[in-house]
Amino acid sequence: MEIDQIKSEMGGLEGQLAELAEAMDFRALSARLETLTAQSEKQDFWEDHEAASILLKEKKALETKASGYEKLKAEFEDLEVMVELAEEEPGGEFAEDAAAAYAKFTKDLDAMKTRNLLDGEHDGANAIVTIHSGAGGTDAQDWAEMLFRMYLRWAESKKHKVKLWELQNADEAGIKSATFTVEGENAYGYLKTEKGIHRLVRISPFNSQGKRQTSFASVDVMPEIDDEVSVDIDDGDLRIDTYRSSGAGGQHVNKTDSAVRITHLPTNIVVTCQNERSQHQNKEVAMRILKSKLLELAEQEHKDSIAEIAGDYSQIAWGNQIRSYVFHPYSLVKDHRTDAENGNVQAVMDGDIDLFINEKLKQKDPRA
Repeated sequence: MEIDQIKSEMGGLEGQLAELAEAMDFRALSARLETLTAQSEKQDFWEDHEAASILLKEKKALETKASGYEKLKAEFEDLEVMVELAEEEPGGEFAEDAAAAYAKFTKDLDAMKTRNLLDGEHDGANAIVTIHSGAGGTDAQDWAEMLFRMYLRWAESKKHKVKLWELQNADEAGIKSATFTVEGENAYGYLKTEKGIHRLVRISPFNSQGKRQTSFASVDVMPEIDDEVSVDIDDGDLRIDTYRSSGAGGQHVNKTDSAVRITHLPTNIVVTCQNERSQHQNKEVAMRILKSKLLELAEQEHKDSIAEIAGDYSQIAWGNQIRSYVFHPYSLVKDHRTDAENGNVQAVMDGDIDLFINEKLKQKDPRA
């Protein structure tokens, strides 16, 4: 980009930076951070350990927001200096530096504007993701595994940690289901936009006649609730089954009946865990996943209590896919909620899904 063009856009970028500070209510944020810092430095701070932990959690979140904005502000100031230097020496190396700084600043500004939209109660939490293959037989099971890989690549690009709780391999190829946790800042806030039915259109590698095949898989995303959140579940509403863990084989697959499947009878929701070393650990993880799911469901249904939730929530509505991935007769990934598109299907399958996540988050912001 030419320096004249960058310079002409500097005023607009400065305005966007100011709008971001206003949207963040940066002054109030800074004042609250000062208050929390003063409280954390008191001698009796740790007398109430639970209250201290809650305060430090809030303090850390505010520090992350504040430092992010200050870093962005410093980037803009550096960009201003580079543009001035580039004007003094046209065609020199400062012009290249200014163009690179401009590209980085606009990318970081857009990312922070999107991050500021994550104001939901659980947006900062880790995300529990479950993928199920749907209609389409072996192709759908292969598609479920492709989605599983896509989210692993996305998490890797964000330097998030992934913990696998359950993986049910299909007989011929692909997987029937997978459940895993993505651990990282705002993991749920971003990945909640991926919840829904994902549709694949391609020439089937499992069809000897080379026919085009449409396959479906569902993605469910819920926040991982921490131990501070209490969820009351009636033991009489649960059916707990144990079974032998299945997998691709090897030393990490349990040989005993340690895998646990828990069914919540009022809603017909089923959760499983098989990757922990003991039945007790698998049951503990499965219960945590179930509580997260029921808590999210209670909030969606506007119920005050888990006990009020009833009905079959296990079925998948295949008619309302959120996104289509077309490999043939052309290459295109299109999100049907936002009309966002990317013609580079392979890049998307390698985890490049930020466009779709960001556009969905921006839908709720009238300024976007």
